[in-house]
Amino acid sequence: MKPIRNYSACTSMIVGKKASMDGSIMIARNEDSKTSWPKNYVVHPEQTFTEAPVFKSNDNGFELTLETSQAKYTATPEWTTKYGLFEENGFNQYGVAMSATESTYTNDRILSVDPLIKEGIGEEAMITVTLPYVKTAREGIQRLGKIIEEFGTDESNGILFADHDEAWYMETGGGHNWVAMRIPDDAYVVISNQMAVQDIDFNDSDNFMWSENIQSFVADNHLNPDLEGKTFNFRKIFGTADLSDTYYNTPRVWYGVKMFSPDEHHEPTDQDIPFIHHANRKLSAYDVQDFLSSHYQGTEFDPIGEGDDASKHRFRPVSVAKTQEAHILQIRPDMPVEANIQWLLMGVGAQSVFVPFYAGANDTPVTYKDTPGEFDPSKAYWVYKQAGVLVDPHYLELGGFLSETQQNLRIEFNQNIMAADKKIRSLSGKELTDFVTEINAKNAQAGIDGYNKLISKLITNSTNFSPINYKQDLNL
Repeated sequence: MKPIRNYSACTSMIVGKKASMDGSIMIARNEDSKTSWPKNYVVHPEQTFTEAPVFKSNDNGFELTLETSQAKYTATPEWTTKYGLFEENGFNQYGVAMSATESTYTNDRILSVDPLIKEGIGEEAMITVTLPYVKTAREGIQRLGKIIEEFGTDESNGILFADHDEAWYMETGGGHNWVAMRIPDDAYVVISNQMAVQDIDFNDSDNFMWSENIQSFVADNHLNPDLEGKTFNFRKIFGTADLSDTYYNTPRVWYGVKMFSPDEHHEPTDQDIPFIHHANRKLSAYDVQDFLSSHYQGTEFDPIGEGDDASKHRFRPVSVAKTQEAHILQIRPDMPVEANIQWLLMGVGAQSVFVPFYAGANDTPVTYKDTPGEFDPSKAYWVYKQAGVLVDPHYLELGGFLSETQQNLRIEFNQNIMAADKKIRSLSGKELTDFVTEINAKNAQAGIDGYNKLISKLITNSTNFSPINYKQDLNL
């Protein structure tokens, strides 16, 4: 039996290069689906085929003939291909970053005239048939857009793209329509399972892209709710704004804006929070990590906080037990594409740690490959999950050990990156590839060693919490 995959998941963030501390562009996302469903981390080599390969999805049967040349790219596929690949995110050799997907919903008005296509392209296939075949973010959107227009899609999604120059967010609506918006360099966005893109300027092809017939499709079918018909708001035309959104989606956007733009005033249930925001400071990769790992800290809605029981479970947090992996794809200025960083977290954001991997490596550590579906303490996913499971029953008592480990590893990873960057600038070719592969292995092992020490502390300190423990009254 095919396990049920919860597509209404994930939280995303994009940061423009002038909005970040070091000029980096960052696209990031939590992949949320099931509480125990391992991910791998792989490098696909550059390949040339004598005959054009055909991709066929194990998820829904979608089929596409591919080119004979495939660029090298990284990805995080699931532990089994039985139900599809779900490669989710990665860099290619040209420095293009892609994350797919942020699941969204199309409203019934649209679906009645442009229904989803059962065997169209879906999340499972998007990285695999797009990332190895493009050299810029715009090319990625154009390629995926053409596939959607020709073959249709079986779900509504948001897709993140970036390259050295710009970051984009693409959204699909119905079976064949889509738009994309370039994120301003000085801005950031947070997205949470709701269509986010607002007004489209069809006279501005530098900052917007769209499916060929989307304007006539909306006009001919009378789908635009704008009272005066002067705007084309993709969110309002194609998206939803119901009660489930107010409890499941909008609170996450509210919290991200609260973290980075506290001068903006919104409520967790607001349906009209803008898409584009400007932070009150320059943002770092750590800020993005903190958002993806957040659970409404400092508010009554924190599930492990001090609010009443109803408040603590009112809204769906950013970091949840169903996170399989989280990633930040960081494109850094004045560094070679091999030195772009794929920050990768296995398991639950609040309980795990983002490990930095240089994108130019020729392989990934064995602890990140061939992960089985059942617990295996030799694999990264399961090491991080084990620590989370041990913390869960006694979060208040044991959370300090977790926080200390996360902080120590953050510092160690940053020190390793700064030292490695100095050498990277003097290397090229195979020497560079071999070096970043070595550094990746070092950082991966540091994370696992740190968490194995944490696991030892958690087990040792958990023994006193046994329900069959007995404390004798010394007065007896």
